[in-house]
Amino acid sequence: MSELKPVEPEIWNGRVDYDGDPQQTQRWYQKIKPFSEHSGSCGLALLGLACDEGVRRNHGRVGAANGPDLIRKCLANLPWNRDDGLYELGNVYCQDGDLEGAQNQFSQTLVKALKEGLLPVGLGGGHEIAWGSFKGLADFLTQDHKTPKGLNIGVINFNAHFDLRKPEKGASSGTPFWQIAQFCDYQNLDFHCMCLGISRSSNTQALFERADAFNVAYITDDQVHRDNLDFLIEELTCFTSMVDHVYLTIDLDAFPSYQAPGVSAPAVRGIPLDLTATLLQTIKDCAKVRVMDIAEYNPEFDHDLRTARLAAWLINQLTDQPNE
Repeated sequence: MSELKPVEPEIWNGRVDYDGDPQQTQRWYQKIKPFSEHSGSCGLALLGLACDEGVRRNHGRVGAANGPDLIRKCLANLPWNRDDGLYELGNVYCQDGDLEGAQNQFSQTLVKALKEGLLPVGLGGGHEIAWGSFKGLADFLTQDHKTPKGLNIGVINFNAHFDLRKPEKGASSGTPFWQIAQFCDYQNLDFHCMCLGISRSSNTQALFERADAFNVAYITDDQVHRDNLDFLIEELTCFTSMVDHVYLTIDLDAFPSYQAPGVSAPAVRGIPLDLTATLLQTIKDCAKVRVMDIAEYNPEFDHDLRTARLAAWLINQLTDQPNE
């Protein structure tokens, strides 16, 4: 069983600034409205997947089911530098271990936001969110007077892991990109996927070979350094130029454990945050991102909300539109 529930109102609160034009001192918590109040304007739509059943199946550290609302709390007090709206879709809860049902509920809810012209931002939860996000985008594009054969979605995955495992007893947090690859194969579509931050110490040789077999473009964590920045930007620019739509997913375990301790599998090395900001701007500039999500936030192992603050910062970096 899965269930979509509204977010408790007290999650969205923060400070009030009185020094200036009220329209220029807005924060996220002051802009958020229920999705039911959407009036046809553009903007963002937040949707949580309160689930760590996929992490449990993947033999990871559970606790990510409590992640979405803590990310919201860290978003709440950030400045709102956009001219459009912000809407709350709520949380999809996985109940009785029904991961597949929760993923399906998540994708169906995401389609509703896309139909309204909004940019959905998924909040995890385990990386099982990726299958729900991709499937929702694919379903929307198919329903939007397009045939599956015409879908040309590029997946950009910031992650220490490929998450290309074959399901053993159903889907898990380690299988979503295998599921996406199988969907593309079944629909006779090209599987466009680029992974950044892959750790050689966190993936078996079999997974590297599977990535090669699926033509996954990947950049390892030791390749993400300043002397390599021009190459990284070029690779991302080339990738986004080949696709019509981008689904961006960020697994917080791509970052060093001192920046992201609250994850299922903390990284020893990880990728630098300053370079990540530049790479995210490159992705943002392509203007093709249709869905994005943050995965693997586990508050059970977070310290001083360090990882939740990182998740909120990443979302803000990707969605901020400051006035020139």
